[in-house]
Amino acid sequence: MKHLIVYLIVTFCVHATLPLKVQQEINKSGIATNEVGIYIKEVGGEVVVSYGAEKAMTPASVIKVVTTYASVLNLGFDYRWPTQFYTTGVLKNGTLYGDLAIKGFGDPTLSSDDLPKIVSELSKRGIRKIAGNILIDRSYFKVGNKDTSGFDENIYSPYNAMPDAMMFNERISTICVTPNKNSITQESVDYSYKIVNHLQRVNAPCEGRYSWPIVKIDKTETVPSVLVYGKISQRCGERRIAQVITKPYKSFYYALKDALACEGIKVQGGLRLEKIPFTAHILFTHYSQPLSEIISTTAKDSNNLYARHLLLLLGAKMYGAPATLAKGRSAIANILKSKNAVQGGVLSIDNGSGLSRTSKLNAKLLSDVLEDAYLRYGEKWRDTLSIAGVDGTIKRRFGGTSANKHAWMKTGTLKRVKNIAGYVENRAGKLYNVVILVNSNKGNWRANQLQNEIIKWLASGTSKPKAARQHIAKKHAQKDTKTSSDQNSVQGYGIQIGSFSQPPKADYLAKIKKAGYAYHILHQSIYRVIVGPYSDESSAKQALNSIRQKLNRGAFIVKL
Repeated sequence: MKHLIVYLIVTFCVHATLPLKVQQEINKSGIATNEVGIYIKEVGGEVVVSYGAEKAMTPASVIKVVTTYASVLNLGFDYRWPTQFYTTGVLKNGTLYGDLAIKGFGDPTLSSDDLPKIVSELSKRGIRKIAGNILIDRSYFKVGNKDTSGFDENIYSPYNAMPDAMMFNERISTICVTPNKNSITQESVDYSYKIVNHLQRVNAPCEGRYSWPIVKIDKTETVPSVLVYGKISQRCGERRIAQVITKPYKSFYYALKDALACEGIKVQGGLRLEKIPFTAHILFTHYSQPLSEIISTTAKDSNNLYARHLLLLLGAKMYGAPATLAKGRSAIANILKSKNAVQGGVLSIDNGSGLSRTSKLNAKLLSDVLEDAYLRYGEKWRDTLSIAGVDGTIKRRFGGTSANKHAWMKTGTLKRVKNIAGYVENRAGKLYNVVILVNSNKGNWRANQLQNEIIKWLASGTSKPKAARQHIAKKHAQKDTKTSSDQNSVQGYGIQIGSFSQPPKADYLAKIKKAGYAYHILHQSIYRVIVGPYSDESSAKQALNSIRQKLNRGAFIVKL
């Protein structure tokens, strides 16, 4: 099945009167009534607008709110993506007689900036030469070998990049063209593609047709080619061409090999793609930044690749590796349902990013997600969205208006789709949960104007809040406590790292969080500290060695 459709029984019906201002703006927009879905309510309070709120619509990137929130519910803000480094063979006198093996778990943030730390970790362990190969295990994702989604005519644009368990530099290859220095170079050393330079420098102003090179990508051969041609002014400064050209695991291999060479570590062998042997010994685990930062980038910058990886990760966590689209879709729907984050509606999840014409949701369901997220996590969640006048996709959208720095939103745009959803605070501090979906061929500029006027109207209001939202958020957040007296509240497999007669101390728990692990405390006759849970025993076994090294050598797997 290409995409999962989850139907939920609608149990909530709204009879809110449509405010005159909203009706006027809809009429003025010229957009048909059946092309608009609006749901606005005070957070923790009353409904202000319900207009076409049950209609299933194409969400575009506002569906990232669903993907990122399901990730937080399942993994927590402190989760960090691992990349594990192993050795086969033995290390003797600085030479590794075997392979350096790397298992990717889909960290979408792994980049050239991480290489110095990775190389340093290898150097600290006394490795000066690798007599074997660099082995890469990308089996955690089962996603095929497509480089781009091919969603539109901009085939090689970064937003079309497809996921991979061994991601590197977001699958983007960057070519630096510097006409005033007569230079064309790769930003990172990468022999998996080649540059063909037919660019002509001319003595003309750096403007118009002389201001940018023409680029053509040819993937008909084993090694892709990037043809750079046309005429460009020799007075132009650097031009950076960022395209999806090659495989991320190949780019990682060449960049790592180059970084090792700069440190004086020679790799004698080549690249091999296969699963980590059971006999391999783990050296260390490299961790990503925390999930809080990853979902913030996903929402603020509308990063499609990050969203795709989050969906796949959730699928693997809930149903076991390898991750697939089907598992990810089911995982998101089941997480939201099990946490009571949605109250009804229709949700169709394709790839989690919104770069899709088959995904569907309605305004009421998205409002339910936003409501639950704020009441559970408050401003920590709210601030992951783009802030009007500050950052992300609405940095310049509300400048000089009442909504500036008083709106936290996720936008979504495709051809004939213009959506926005998030939170708006008025002058008296009342916080609204706002969803405005427009699927129309009347022009996205009309939808944009309609949304802007409604959001500015809300932000300029002076009515005082009726709901004590901070109290509600704090009370609601208690549902997410990591301490449980019910063994059945945590399911799957866990790794027990400690047991205590008294509640564990804060500094002990802080050490676990600093190491990048989610944990639960199960209390019956004693307090047991459990890292996890993991969806299957295999996943728990993969984490066990690292946990023993970092937290407790006596850690062991338990069935929950």
